[in-house]
This record gives sequence, structure tokens and C-alpha cells, in this order.
Amino acid sequence: MADIEQVKKLREETGVSVSECKMALDEARGELEKAKEILRKKGVELAGKRSGRAAAQGMVESYIHPNKRVGVLLELRCESDFVARSAEFQKLAHDICLQIAAMKPIFIGEDMIPDEFIDGERKIYREQFAGSGKPEKIVEQIIEGKLSKYKQEVSLLSQPWIKDPQKTIKLLLDEAMAAIGENIIVKAFARYEI
Repeated sequence: MADIEQVKKLREETGVSVSECKMALDEARGELEKAKEILRKKGVELAGKRSGRAAAQGMVESYIHPNKRVGVLLELRCESDFVARSAEFQKLAHDICLQIAAMKPIFIGEDMIPDEFIDGERKIYREQFAGSGKPEKIVEQIIEGKLSKYKQEVSLLSQPWIKDPQKTIKLLLDEAMAAIGENIIVKAFARYEI
């Protein structure tokens, strides 16, 4: 059985309810890191169940970099106005704005990248390997690998989080959904740079 200090520490670190923290610690036999992993897995499961619910509320967050040369506007949606006004949701929105400012994504998710965009990149990569003497099958594998990496770089949800590269922005949103208890989606963003 988990002691109260462990439950308190796990709750502070994850933002998950006390009962969920207690169950995770019991399942992990008191190991904090194992309990975090259990909560992360449950969070992903819970996020999947919530993703179908309407996210009609939310906020527009803005960020201007201290040098006044980079700015971001983000539309982050949730299900209720109560959550939209919460400190956790506002911190999440700010963190995502910092991510956009630093990593320069172009699209929200890989599924939103237009085919014409991918075809243009594929053409560029093909030209790079023209006359290389490599077998066509190997060239195609290299091109597909480069395209996969490029999609991750230009898609916000696929990018590693700047504050913890072990997490993607998608995982960050899933964990927030598990902690907050509502569907959260990035609806739109714009990044400006001089």
C-alpha cells in the first residue's frame, strides 16, 4: 500500500487525481517511476476515449519572444469554460506557444500535410540522389526515411517537446487530457518572425 507522501509527490508531478495516483503506486508496488509510467499509459488510454468529444471552449494564447522578432498565436480548445480558465490549461497553452516559437512547425499534425507539399519534397530528394549510382530500391528507402523525418519536423504534434525531448507534443496533450479530464485539441496556430 502506497504511503501518503508518495501519493502526494506523484500527484504534484503528474497532476492526476489522488485516487489514480494511489492505484498506480499500489500497482507499481511503491516505485515512483514505475507508477508514472503506469499513469502515462492510462493517460494515453483515457485520452483516446476523450478524443471524440466536442471541444467547443478554449482560449487564444499569444507569445512574443523577448527580442520582439518572433510571435505566436495559438487556438487551444477544450470542452468547458471552467477548464479553459484553469492554470493547468493556460500553462499548457503557453508551453505549446514556446514550442511553436522555437521549433517552427508548419502543420498541426502529419495527417494535415497536403500531398502536393510531400510530392514537392519527394522531388527535391529524388534530384539529390540523381546520378548517385545507388540502386533504385535503396534510393526509395532513403527518400521515404527522409520524408518521414521531415514530416515529424514540420508537424507540431510529432515534434519532441523542447522541455522534455522524451515526450512529443501529442504525448504532452494526452497527459494533459488525462490530468484535466477533458478533450484538448490544437485547433490552429500562426507563427510570425521578422
